[in-house]
Amino acid sequence: MPPKLGILAGGGDLPGRIIDACRETGRAFFVIAFEDQTDPGTVAGVDHAWVRLGAAGRAVRHLHDAGVKDLVMAGAIRRPAFAALRPDGWTARFFAKKGAAMLGDDGLLSALVDELEKGEGFRVVGPETLLPGALATEGVYGTCRPDDQALMDVRRGIEVARGIGALDVGQAAVVQQGLVLATEAVEGTDALLARCADLRREGPGGVLVKVKKPGQETRADLPSIGVSTVKAATAAGLRGIAVEAGGALVVDREAVVSAADQAGLFIIGVTVGNDESGSGDYSR
Repeated sequence: MPPKLGILAGGGDLPGRIIDACRETGRAFFVIAFEDQTDPGTVAGVDHAWVRLGAAGRAVRHLHDAGVKDLVMAGAIRRPAFAALRPDGWTARFFAKKGAAMLGDDGLLSALVDELEKGEGFRVVGPETLLPGALATEGVYGTCRPDDQALMDVRRGIEVARGIGALDVGQAAVVQQGLVLATEAVEGTDALLARCADLRREGPGGVLVKVKKPGQETRADLPSIGVSTVKAATAAGLRGIAVEAGGALVVDREAVVSAADQAGLFIIGVTVGNDESGSGDYSR
């Protein structure tokens, strides 16, 4: 039996899916839920503790007390301003130690993974190791297929998303007929899509593209989509979603494909080359 798993649960569907996987396999687990971040329904009926986002020391104590050996970071976390964190002693020492390495989200998460492993003795694992089949694969997923214009938008979206990712800003972009409607920053994908609803042009809808950042710490914050992403993209008037094959998560793929088919939305997994462009025949 694998060691007890600690789940650092953010928002969205991913933490719940990992909890379900642990239950199905009989793996022992303990959940850290973050105030104003984690959906209370995620931890209903499971062994957990609520902590403030800035109280990392308390979270670490709970994990050690629970006998946790492995850790997984799952779900979206809205990053507040430093002043709003009210950091406890552990968190303040962590910030002082890592300093400028944490200017962006990936820098922060990479530093956190390093501290949890080297400083606290945990082993941090990626969500995809706990959810077989969740890692995006290449090709068209459902019955809806992109046309030539949509494929051009996908390629443009990859270039833009990789560009902002190299700056450790975000992982997603929305492109319509070659025009970049919006890019992701601190607000997250749902807010990005909500903005696009007011920015879309006449004609065929745009495409949401999500790829990992160049050099990203893949055990934390891989780009992901779920049923809620499909619903938000549909509400924003988009006609498709592209995710990086091998570099993004599709949470509950069967449900995602079903929702996309019902909405008339295409979903494709794309291979991202080192030249920051997409490769492969996505229309298959």
